[in-house]
Amino acid sequence: MSATALDSDDLKAPEDLAAWLATATVAPEIGALRPDYRALLIAADGLRPGPSDETSERLLAEAENEARARFADTPHGEHPHLVAWHEAFRAAGAKPKRTRPSADALLRRLATGLPRVNRLTDIYNAISIAHVVPLGGEDLDHYRGAPRLERATGEETFDTTAGGASVVESPDPGEVVWRDGLGVTCRRWNWRQCRRTQLTDTTARALFVLDALGPMDTPALERAGDALVDALRTASPDLRATTRLIPAPPAD
Repeated sequence: MSATALDSDDLKAPEDLAAWLATATVAPEIGALRPDYRALLIAADGLRPGPSDETSERLLAEAENEARARFADTPHGEHPHLVAWHEAFRAAGAKPKRTRPSADALLRRLATGLPRVNRLTDIYNAISIAHVVPLGGEDLDHYRGAPRLERATGEETFDTTAGGASVVESPDPGEVVWRDGLGVTCRRWNWRQCRRTQLTDTTARALFVLDALGPMDTPALERAGDALVDALRTASPDLRATTRLIPAPPAD
């Protein structure tokens, strides 16, 4: 759908977060590809934005230390959840060594330490590596329409950077993408986020997406979501959050 095809109400940032989450969809073709897939969506407002600080540093440093201990003797790439994600990427036409699931990409940086981006991004990265779950955040005030996970036609737009310059790309046909009414917000399930909806030092409302496959059962996924809400509340005492679990629908 193009921006011009959106109703004026769709162009507004959502106010009723629970009602907005109820409109999120996972397409049947995702169920055909991975029937074990589940998305846990958390919409939040009352966030306290800003650069990395003592609270986000503590949460991320603790998660890094725990992950280093956890994977001291076993490579993180052998973790069952990451193995399943590599299989899913290959099944969707991606080469996992070139386009890694986000949790894998983060854990590969443990030796030198994860980047400190801003307080909200640092917090969700901490939960991602602690629970070995792909997790991303989107700025709701730059989001348009409902979140949708589907396979791309190849005609969608994706705004990113290349060589330090802003560019607009298109996903490959059949690629699994999260999108809204304006374009693709994240390519290859959880590989790369667009610039438009990335969390910044001024983000006060956000959508967080936790992606799970079979080795991570639903209770474990929900525990990761609870940990994220708890961490966000530690950093933002006025947090208001609503959650929705969406299983992959049966294939048509």
